[in-house]
Amino acid sequence: MIDSIILDNLNLKAFAGAPISGAPSQVFTSKVEFHKGASYLVEAGSGRGKSSFCAFLCGLRNDYTGSITFGNKTLNGGEKSASFFVQLRRESIAVMFQDYKLFPELTAVENVMLKSQLTGYCPESEVRSMLTRLGLAGHIDRPCATLSLGQQQRVAFVRALAQPCDFILLDEPISHLDMANAEIMSAMLKERQQKDGAGVIVTSIGNRLPYEYDNIIKL
Repeated sequence: MIDSIILDNLNLKAFAGAPISGAPSQVFTSKVEFHKGASYLVEAGSGRGKSSFCAFLCGLRNDYTGSITFGNKTLNGGEKSASFFVQLRRESIAVMFQDYKLFPELTAVENVMLKSQLTGYCPESEVRSMLTRLGLAGHIDRPCATLSLGQQQRVAFVRALAQPCDFILLDEPISHLDMANAEIMSAMLKERQQKDGAGVIVTSIGNRLPYEYDNIIKL
């Protein structure tokens, strides 16, 4: 179990010698803590490092200075730990990527069940129920390549909920959604957070997921 994520003096390696050039903020070049059970909004203007922040947390990039501590495991910038991050994304951090990372040839339910089959967390009946709740009843068995961006975004959100986790990271989760769907997503997220006590980290460049945030952090 990971009960906290601590970023200590993190910065993009390219800006290590000139931190003012590299998005000085509450996240970079300072110490920031995220705790299980709490909700955080990480808000950023374009080009302020949001994508880098998400990639560092997921282990998709390690070109940073400083360190990130996941529970009792500390990783320094440049350190490679592929096996650790594979396990982290399977058991501890559920991620909704900004670009969704869906398999276009697979149906909506198949995309979600791929994740669930790895973890045994969520039965197909529950997956179908969640997709239906988000207005996708008529699209559950259609290939994701045929779905609109907003529909794909909802599939990616359900996939993030279909695994065990200590933290849920949602990268711009409502960029293609109307307020009605955003409210449903928010309610589903709150139910999941209350059920498992997960920490929630949501990013935004202006269009906020309507949610009760314990802390709003600026990039």
